[in-house]
Amino acid sequence: MKQLKLFNLAWPIFIETALFMLLGFVDVFVLSKFDDLAAASVNTANQAVSIFTIVFTVISGASAVLISQYLGAKKREKASKIAAISIIFNFLAGVLISLLLVVFHRPILEFVGAKRTVLEFAGQYLSIVGGFLFLQAVLSSISVIIRNHGFTKITMFVSVGMNIMNTVLDIIFVLGLFGFPKMGIMGVAVATTFSRIIGVIVLAVVLFKKVEKPSIFKLLKPFPFSDIKDMFKIGVPSALETFLYNLSQLVITSIVLNYLTQTEYITKTYVQNITMFFYIFAVAIAQASQIITGHLVGANKMDEAYKRGFISYRNALIISISMCVLGVLLRTQLMGAFSADSAVIEIGANILLINVALEFGRTTNLVVIANLRGSGDVYFPTACAIFSMWAISVLCTYLFAVVFGMGIYGLWIALAMDECFRGVLMLWRWKSRKWENKRVVRN
Repeated sequence: MKQLKLFNLAWPIFIETALFMLLGFVDVFVLSKFDDLAAASVNTANQAVSIFTIVFTVISGASAVLISQYLGAKKREKASKIAAISIIFNFLAGVLISLLLVVFHRPILEFVGAKRTVLEFAGQYLSIVGGFLFLQAVLSSISVIIRNHGFTKITMFVSVGMNIMNTVLDIIFVLGLFGFPKMGIMGVAVATTFSRIIGVIVLAVVLFKKVEKPSIFKLLKPFPFSDIKDMFKIGVPSALETFLYNLSQLVITSIVLNYLTQTEYITKTYVQNITMFFYIFAVAIAQASQIITGHLVGANKMDEAYKRGFISYRNALIISISMCVLGVLLRTQLMGAFSADSAVIEIGANILLINVALEFGRTTNLVVIANLRGSGDVYFPTACAIFSMWAISVLCTYLFAVVFGMGIYGLWIALAMDECFRGVLMLWRWKSRKWENKRVVRN
C-alpha cells in the first residue's frame, strides 16, 4: 500500500465524523424548536445508548488496530479474517443489545435518573432507536474495515447521504410538514433509524464490491480462536476505557438530574452539542493517526511512527484551540441559536470560556491515546482512565457542583481537570516509547 498521509486520511474522516455527530445534533436542534425538555431528553437517552455501544467497540476497535498492523506487515488474508470476525460478532452483539433495550429501556432510564416528562420523552426515543441499535453495530464494523484500507472518502460520502436524509426526515416528522402529523420525539427516532438502515445497505455493497469479497467468511473455518484472543486482548482494555468514560458521564448526568436546576440541565445539553464541533477535528486526526501508526508499527518503522504521532498531535491541538477561541468569541450567538431563555444563554456562554481548558486536555487524550492504541499499547491508557475519570471527574463533580454549590460551573471544572491530568500522563507515555514493545503483529 502506498504511504498513508495524515491529511488525505483525516479530512474525509473529519467530514464523516462531523456528519455522524450531526445526526444527534440535528435531532436535538430540531427538537429544541419543538420543546426544550424533549431536546434534553434525547441527549439523556443517547447517553444510555452509549453505554451499550461499548460492546461494539471491543470488536471494531480491536479490528482497526489489527487490520492496520496486518496490512502494514503485508498479511492481507489475516486482515480479511479479522474483518469477517468483526462483522459477525458485532451483528450478534447488536441484536442482543437491541432486544435488551426494547424490553428494559424504562428501568435503564430510571437508573440514570430520568423522571416524569424526561422519562416519558427519553423512553419513546430509546424504545425505537435502541431496538434497531444492531444497525449501528454493523455500520461501525464496516466503516472501520473500509477506513483502515485507506478508503476514507467512501465512508464520508455515505455519511453525507445519511445526514441529508436524517435532517430532511427530522424536519418533516417533528414539525409535521407535507401533511404528516407532528411526531415530536418519535419522529426523530424514526428518522435516525431509517437513515441508518440505508447507510448499512450502501456500505455493505461498497465493502463487498471494492474492499473485500463475500467469501471472507469462509476464512472463519476452522474457527480462528487465536485471532479472537488477539482481538479481545486489544479490544477489551480499549472498550473498558470508553465504557468507564461513558459510565462516569451517566453518573454525572444523574448528579445533574438530581441536584442541578432544570435550566442547568438544559444548558449542559446545548453546550455539549456545541462543543462537539470544537473537538471533532481532533477526533478525525486521531483516527487517521491511529491508522498510520498501526501501519508503521506493523512494518516495524518505530522512529517514523514516533515522529508522525507528535506531528498529528500538534496539528490537532492547533485546530482545536483555534475553534475554541472562535467559540468563545461567538459564545452568546451560539447559545442563542438553541434557546431564547436568557439564563440558559448566559450560563452557557460562561461555560464556553471554561471549556477552553477542557478541550486542551481532551485533544491531547484523543490523539495520543489513538496513537498508543495503534501501536497495541492499550493497558496504560485504561489504567489511567480508571483512576482519573472516577477520582477526579466524578468525585470532583459531586464536590464542586453539589457540596460546594458551584452547580454546572463546578461540573465543567471537574471535567477539565480530568482531561488535563490524563493528557499529561498520555504525553509522558508516548515520549517514553514503551509502546514500541506492545505490537501484536510480528514479521
